[in-house]
Amino acid sequence: MDRLERCAVFVAALSLAGCDEAGHEEGLSGLIELDGSSTVFPISQAMAEEFQIAHGRTVRVSVGVSGTGGGFQRFCNGETDISNASRPINETEAASCAAEGIAPLELQIAWDGLTVVAHLSNDWVGCMTVAELRRIWAPGSELERWSQIRPGWPDRELDLYGPDTDSGTFDYFTAAVVGEASASRHDYTASADDNVLVAGVSGDPGALGYFGYAYFEENQDQLRAVEIDGGDGCVAPSRETIVDGTYTPLARPMYIYVRRDALDRAEVRAFVGFYIDNAAALVPETGYIPLEPEAYAEVRARID
Repeated sequence: MDRLERCAVFVAALSLAGCDEAGHEEGLSGLIELDGSSTVFPISQAMAEEFQIAHGRTVRVSVGVSGTGGGFQRFCNGETDISNASRPINETEAASCAAEGIAPLELQIAWDGLTVVAHLSNDWVGCMTVAELRRIWAPGSELERWSQIRPGWPDRELDLYGPDTDSGTFDYFTAAVVGEASASRHDYTASADDNVLVAGVSGDPGALGYFGYAYFEENQDQLRAVEIDGGDGCVAPSRETIVDGTYTPLARPMYIYVRRDALDRAEVRAFVGFYIDNAAALVPETGYIPLEPEAYAEVRARID
């Protein structure tokens, strides 16, 4: 669907006046604010850029990166219109939203696979079991050298890198690997910015870290992805293994949450519609895995 066709769809859905000669929707203006997950950030940023181009930049779309938890805090305080999330909203956050009269609409927008990475020069760690990862990351873990993980691995320092505690990636990884969300050792290099983690692991021969698949794919010439044995043998992260469910337990859905009252604003409704209508095309460009067309149709129907 080209921009003129997309505009016609939006006009029909929103009862707007129409499109100008450049294919922009007439009457759209204002500021749309998003914040939250650093994992979802590349998708939302790409959507924001394309939407602003398509609409003559009469609407400004601001995308922040404060982590899933930080994003929900701002969202439930009424500070943002949309929250990027790499995990579902939890009970505490939902209660906080409800207390402020904010009703969130959950929309899945893509799939991701958390990727465990090591330095490119690391030639011994081809595959790790979930049990080994649990021993490394569990609260109170005293594993500090690679030789403590598996006999035959070198006796060199183990340097850990991962998302900070406001990150949905942190929550998902700890739940999937350790068995309890937010249960983790804390003596590791933490950051809400996945680019910082990429730089840390790629510059440290003793490193082991984890973050979203897109950040690995973008930097695979600098990092080594570790295959994961979830009980049925070693599986490497890839678009195929994430979608078919064999990359377990680290494949996960990604979301945006929209304030239902914000959808009453024409610019927000148009942006969210644009987001879902263009997800199949733009999500792969950011390194993530799109939903099936039928799934996007269902998401679009929820908005309409």
